[in-house]
Amino acid sequence: MRVAVRTENGLRVAVADRVATVTLDRPERLNALSTGLQADLVRAFDGLDADDDVWAVVLTGAGEKAFCSGVDLKEVRENDTGPAPGLRPMAGFSRNVFETVLECGKPTIAALNGWALGGGCELALACDIRLAAEHAQIGLPEAKRGMGANFGVHLLSRIVPRGIAYELLYTGEAISAAEAARWGLVNRVVPGAELAATAAALARQIAGNAPLTVRRYKAAIGKGGELPLAAALRLGVGPDPYHSADRVEGVAAFVEKRPPVWLGR
Repeated sequence: MRVAVRTENGLRVAVADRVATVTLDRPERLNALSTGLQADLVRAFDGLDADDDVWAVVLTGAGEKAFCSGVDLKEVRENDTGPAPGLRPMAGFSRNVFETVLECGKPTIAALNGWALGGGCELALACDIRLAAEHAQIGLPEAKRGMGANFGVHLLSRIVPRGIAYELLYTGEAISAAEAARWGLVNRVVPGAELAATAAALARQIAGNAPLTVRRYKAAIGKGGELPLAAALRLGVGPDPYHSADRVEGVAAFVEKRPPVWLGR
């Protein structure tokens, strides 16, 4: 296990049993995404993506009230009244942080320990799997703030039925964890006290499987999910598990009735 490291902008990263836990640690600001925290997230996920010792990632927030309340609007207000340029979608950190999480080659789990609003909802959407505490609230309130949710618009409408996406976006209202589960926006709802352990157990289960196979699944769905089936079947993205040492080990372990020892190659 590596010692947890916390940046001055409020991001904690710890690695144990091939699972990285990334925690937004600004509970006094409801884990809002300051410019510095967004930059730290980009660096952290870039590093974890390249780290051969990390096979799964859990993203969560500190405290019991919020996973992430979105972009730090106090900082945005300060920028609006100063010389700094305003927000622009798909540029700078407003592009990088969500896309960096989305494009991480490792399996990602968002453990929603509370409100996931605006940019916090977009962070959750960027992860592969979403688990939510029973008290969590999820929504994109940008229509109430005059903002845009450029990333969330496109991800949300690919996850839930289009009519539900329209309603959530148009009204800006948050929905409960139970309602989110009903529409497939979250995979599972658990008591708040059990969320961290549930996410960790799921991440360890994923990390216990052949890493090349898991990463190929992620690449295939990410790049082939919108293609016609015939094209998707011939896409050939991600690592090649068929000719790997792990494929030989997996078959041998099954025949010999023992746990496999994966090498990631």
